[in-house]
Amino acid sequence: MSSILAVAAGSWGVVMALSPLLQIRTIVRNRSSADVSLGYLGVLLAGFVLWCSYGLTISNLALVIPNTVSIVATLATIAVVLHYRPRATA
Repeated sequence: MSSILAVAAGSWGVVMALSPLLQIRTIVRNRSSADVSLGYLGVLLAGFVLWCSYGLTISNLALVIPNTVSIVATLATIAVVLHYRPRATA
């Protein structure tokens, strides 16, 4: 039973890691990221990096894989947010 739970949790971790792609879809559709918090994404990114680092330290792929996917997805989200951020006018 624990191995089934481990596979389910690991798989759901990857699904969660890909969830920022939903935000990217909304930003691109609206052509604006004005309502998206870069601070929030920064806090998430720091947490993913810390968990990934910890997973590497203890050689735990169940931590490394989903957090690596999360890092990539969050960096992609930040890039899209910055691209679609409204420009300040003087």
